[in-house]
Amino acid sequence: MAGVGFIGLGVMGRPMAGHILDGIAPEGRELVLLDSGRGNADALIGRGARGVTTARAVAEACGLIVVMLPDLPQLRDLLDGPEGLLAGVGKPVLLVICSTVSPDGVRELDAELAERTGGLLRVVDAPVSGGEVGAVAGTMSIMVGGPRGLVDQALPVLDLMGTPAHLGPLGAGQVAKACNQLICAAQVAAIAEAAVVAERAGLDVGRLLTLLQGGYAASTILADKADRFAQKDYTVSGAAKFMVKDLAAYRAEADRTGTPTLIADRLLDAFTELTAQGLGDQDTSVVQAYVAGRAATAG
Repeated sequence: MAGVGFIGLGVMGRPMAGHILDGIAPEGRELVLLDSGRGNADALIGRGARGVTTARAVAEACGLIVVMLPDLPQLRDLLDGPEGLLAGVGKPVLLVICSTVSPDGVRELDAELAERTGGLLRVVDAPVSGGEVGAVAGTMSIMVGGPRGLVDQALPVLDLMGTPAHLGPLGAGQVAKACNQLICAAQVAAIAEAAVVAERAGLDVGRLLTLLQGGYAASTILADKADRFAQKDYTVSGAAKFMVKDLAAYRAEADRTGTPTLIADRLLDAFTELTAQGLGDQDTSVVQAYVAGRAATAG
């Protein structure tokens, strides 16, 4: 009945942790949060979770730890030192990485951690899709990679946050997420460009995007972000800058598998450029402003 740990209480992490708390509390299990002191953990602590201030304390209390940090460097920053995560590993601990990271990166991390802990600390990758809306609703698609025995340990917790599917060996979840991000980036870019063209042609963009949801152009992204595009509201839900690493991971996997790409390079260039222009901290829908700015410059 070891506790479940959670590291990374951002926009998506907070509701994900909340679903875990709701699911394990009736079993008498404890949710242990790495509390940054910025207030992100306060509401969950008020509901019965326990906040600790070091990664070591999380590892000492938990047999499974969910990680929802931006990338692997942020996790690596928590590993070493007297209060680091490794210092708290004295029993088997499963690290479930729900962050979107590179497939090779997660494979290398597992090999390193297994060696450094004598096999006590292992990794399963379980990146998620569904955005803030899916995280709040508990309906995310969760793409899981790892050995069957370790995945079976993670599934009861992953089930509390959405619909997990075991897709293959370690890294398979990240490959799936990279493919997911390519499709999402392409849809966002297509809607953004269409919205700019429609507006300049005198159309009511809001009515257009509502209409398109009833045809073949309908998608979850269009339904979720139509109002953002219509109102040019780029309040962050998923930051555009993270698409750079996601698309780079897809590009690397395409190279590894000898697959030529049609759109990945252009999308990676676009998100890299808009991030360099200072737009990366806004929502991915900010690509609309990027497209409009490029068109204005070209004109």
